[in-house]
Amino acid sequence: MSHPTTPQGFSTRAIHHGYNPADHQGALVPPIYTSATFAFPDVAYGMRCFTGEESGYVYTRIANPTLALLESRLASLEQGAGAVVFGSGMGAITATLWSMLEPGDEVLADLTLYGCTFAFMTHGLSRFGVAIRHVDMSDPQNVARAMGPKTRVVYFESPANPNMRLVDIAAVSAIAHQGGAKVVVDNTYCTPYLQQPLLLGADVSVHSMTKYLGGHGDLTAGAAIFADAELALHVRLYGLKDMTGAVMSAQDAHLVMRGLKTLTLRMDRHCQSAQKVAELLERHPATDTVFFPGLPSFPQYALAKRQMHQFGGMIAFELKGGLQAGMCFMDALQLVTRAVSLGDAETLAQHPASMTHSTYTPEERVAHGISDGLVRLSIGLEDIEDVLADIAQALDKAVALVPDVSVPSTASCATPRCAVLAETT
Repeated sequence: MSHPTTPQGFSTRAIHHGYNPADHQGALVPPIYTSATFAFPDVAYGMRCFTGEESGYVYTRIANPTLALLESRLASLEQGAGAVVFGSGMGAITATLWSMLEPGDEVLADLTLYGCTFAFMTHGLSRFGVAIRHVDMSDPQNVARAMGPKTRVVYFESPANPNMRLVDIAAVSAIAHQGGAKVVVDNTYCTPYLQQPLLLGADVSVHSMTKYLGGHGDLTAGAAIFADAELALHVRLYGLKDMTGAVMSAQDAHLVMRGLKTLTLRMDRHCQSAQKVAELLERHPATDTVFFPGLPSFPQYALAKRQMHQFGGMIAFELKGGLQAGMCFMDALQLVTRAVSLGDAETLAQHPASMTHSTYTPEERVAHGISDGLVRLSIGLEDIEDVLADIAQALDKAVALVPDVSVPSTASCATPRCAVLAETT
């Protein structure tokens, strides 16, 4: 395979970047290096590796050829200067933040965060002298007003898990940099195919590769992609090697690279199907509010069109019957799977208040924009007609719990839990 002289497209780089079969005995698929340690030809070579003068491999906790290929592809896809991969998304987040913060520093975080990220900041970083302040970053001026002399990191998700709130990445990055802070964006929902935070001014883009990048629900993995190569190296040698040891296996790196080959095809299908589901939800009398960036009714629709290439496969919505109607809807699903996580081939539904955001107190959930009746959908790759039919029948059953809303003929609530709930309303 000859090396290209012109820039290649996203899908081409996802499949080919950084690998030439001719260098590996013609193997079309990159080999998996399962070795934990690596031999040195002589002492001098080993000394150069340990001092950083040589970029050779020493120990897989620091670097591994299979992981290195994945890292180079991720950096290319997100157009960053370097990347580090980890054993989980939380490994990526914790290793990155441990490397960037010291006691006395402050993190400005958005109001809405993935539950484990929230727990790490609130119950982890704060115990070691790092102050955490939550700010509604849907308005960049709130960030400008909150910036202080000790603010070192501005952290947010866009779209946010689970309520789909967006943050203007370019505007917030400019404000943070004026105050001397770094910007870390969780880009899991979008992947580099739909959104590239580094090109919008962010310093670090983090991912749970367990989700769309892997794409098949059969691995756990994380990644951080950096605009600055020196920061990437610091996170590798401090956050990964010393602070967390959250090393990714070579086998999982191989699976993620396999997932990257079909990323654009899968994301196109996720996005197209999610748009149809969101439109169904918006029409149905059982729903109160639908949160999906591709709906013109979405408050940040203009921002979504500006910074996202498509609108993603994630939807959140409120049922008029609140918590009880939400639980009835969940139990009525037949094809759609009740499960946490997202980005799989299967369509998944989860209830944040009892699942991913159960680490929040009820008061914290209200303060952070996560109501008890919120339902989150990750739209999969099934035939869209089957997904729409299952969601529609579950919505019809949830209508039975909504006062003053006419019940469609299909709205009998047959599952045992729903029957109990109906009797108590």
